[in-house]
Amino acid sequence: MKKILKGLLLMGGSLLLCLAVYAGYLMLSYARIPDCQPLEVAHGANEMSAFTTDASYRAISFNIGFGAFTPEFSFFMDGGVSAWGKSRESVEAAVRGAAQLVSSRRPDLIAFQEVDVAGTRSYQVDQYRLLTEIFLDYSRIFAVNYDSAFLFYPLHQPIGKNKSGLATYSARGMDSGLRRSLPISDGFSKFLDLDRAYSISRIKTANNKYLVFINTHLSAYGADKSIREKQLALLSEDMQKEYELGNYVIVAGDFNHDLRERTEIVRLSWTQPFPRELLPKSFVPALDRLPEINRRSMPESARNVDEPYTLGKTLTFMVDGFLVSENIEVEGLEVISTGFLYSDHEPVELTFRLK
Repeated sequence: MKKILKGLLLMGGSLLLCLAVYAGYLMLSYARIPDCQPLEVAHGANEMSAFTTDASYRAISFNIGFGAFTPEFSFFMDGGVSAWGKSRESVEAAVRGAAQLVSSRRPDLIAFQEVDVAGTRSYQVDQYRLLTEIFLDYSRIFAVNYDSAFLFYPLHQPIGKNKSGLATYSARGMDSGLRRSLPISDGFSKFLDLDRAYSISRIKTANNKYLVFINTHLSAYGADKSIREKQLALLSEDMQKEYELGNYVIVAGDFNHDLRERTEIVRLSWTQPFPRELLPKSFVPALDRLPEINRRSMPESARNVDEPYTLGKTLTFMVDGFLVSENIEVEGLEVISTGFLYSDHEPVELTFRLK
């Protein structure tokens, strides 16, 4: 009996030591990317002419969910099962399918979120490379917003070590790119959340101004109301600063807030109402520029991933889209419905004109 007890104590002590070493590894390896990092612009092979005030243009925002969130996928952090995509082949097919769908719309600007460049969860598929193969004619920047140590959670399918970010493409050139770091939680949840950021692309227009295209992915997990308000405050500051310089500003992304104004709905942690009152007066969600009948009939852009997708049963929300300055004329907004074929999000397309 003494030998058994001694063995159990040794096993328990070894386990505690391993946990302590792993906790130290997480803490020592954790570091946020410094704010205001310039991003290298890769220029397109066949860039088009500059933006003008006498034409309509298209922008698309699409959270591709690192190629994992096909219709049968459920996510462990939402009460589902999986942390990884189904297979390497499935991840590659989802990313290529998403890119080809977007390409078929011939957009002038594209904002992709949750693009893995190296990840356990996505079988080390370089998704930025796959996207760029489709959009070689576009100028582009990439901003890292997730670069984690190896995470052993969940135990049945550890999420592992992952590097991911925001990919932005412009068919009409790009003068510069900048990465801004967003406020995030200081608690343990920071190890599971992204290193939240947004990228700023500055694109010269024909009338010697800039079209400032911002790509963002606001917090969903581990962030309380105060963190979300701080994130939006920083973003709003940059938006307003560019507008006051006389520039055109479009913010694209996954806002992890419900952009629809409604009350009778089940609210999740990432579907709280978008706080319009925190935006600068010169900005609104593009959705608000549509007639009421168009807003009501528009499909939702994201699904809950606590279980596989079932039409008419799965909870869906409008968390993806655009914020626009008042010198941007919104001509149309469309959720491109695929039945969540490539991601737990659908692409959202903005048709706009520079005033």
